[in-house]
Amino acid sequence: MSTFIEHVVKLTDHRDRDLLELTLAKALIDLLPLERIVIARVMREEGVSRWLEIARLDVKGGGRVIDPQRVDFQSLVKLEDNADRIKCLQSRERVEIAWAGPDGPRITMLPLFSDSRPEDAGVLELHSGALLGEDSMTLIDALRQIYRNMYTLLEFSDRDALTGLLSRKSLDDAFYSAVLEDLDGLSSPKSRGVAQTDSERRHRVPANYWLGSAAIDNYPLISQQHGAAVAEEVLQRVARIMSSTFRTYDLLYRFNGEHFGVLMHCPDEALVLSAFDRFRANVENYRFGAAGRVTVSCGFTGVGTDDSPASALANSDLAVDFARRCGGNKACSHLGLVRRGFFGAAAAASA
Repeated sequence: MSTFIEHVVKLTDHRDRDLLELTLAKALIDLLPLERIVIARVMREEGVSRWLEIARLDVKGGGRVIDPQRVDFQSLVKLEDNADRIKCLQSRERVEIAWAGPDGPRITMLPLFSDSRPEDAGVLELHSGALLGEDSMTLIDALRQIYRNMYTLLEFSDRDALTGLLSRKSLDDAFYSAVLEDLDGLSSPKSRGVAQTDSERRHRVPANYWLGSAAIDNYPLISQQHGAAVAEEVLQRVARIMSSTFRTYDLLYRFNGEHFGVLMHCPDEALVLSAFDRFRANVENYRFGAAGRVTVSCGFTGVGTDDSPASALANSDLAVDFARRCGGNKACSHLGLVRRGFFGAAAAASA
């Protein structure tokens, strides 16, 4: 059995927020008399909230870890269908369910995040054969706090200071870790602890991932006419519209200036186009105060086997440029434009 210090080292050694839940679960199941641990996060899509069990581990082995971007949202349990988890979230306190008598097996629920993180909601669900003692609860609280500290630190380093969206520098790691699956026995760079070359990364298979770009139309004119403060407020409001339009588990970016991005998993091109068109319409219909009417041009592309973040982004930007040349306030699919012959053979070959 590993020691507490060894697990603290593992928790604080990460540079990827997506692995923190699994590392926390492994520490708790290793250090405590638990039979099972479940980490459930609240996911939202179009105003509906559901529970995603992002990590589930059993002491006897087995369990699963879920990639939020690949989950079927409609298959998840609705938020209101688990009253005990809701009680834990709302009270921000421990909830215990003794389902076979006061001294028997029980489920102990604890909020995963603190009150200072309203945008994140999650529950730590501990299954044990008996009541967990105060020493166990003290250890749990310590590991939860370390998890929260690391989560906040890593998120801050990945975020754009003005909008709160992910920054461009965080795209590459997300692209390779979320989009591409290993083939031919190649292990993940994260698990091997070494970087891989582009040629190694390209010997992998994408699974219905899409990279999109969005640019505010005539943004330099907004800044020129209304000043930097109003222009920055437009950026912040567009970022908030993005956050409320796309799904909780879509990765939203501010690349630079007035350029934004989305990395998402979706089985159908038409659904991706619908999502970007909904975002475009939401921006157009929003009242931006002093800036008046603001619109965006959007473009997206499917991630191909040979794509890198730079090549996929270049294709999505081609679609944005096409939308702008057509007057702006449009959402375009790069693949759709190639099929219709707008970019010609050269563009198709470089995609």
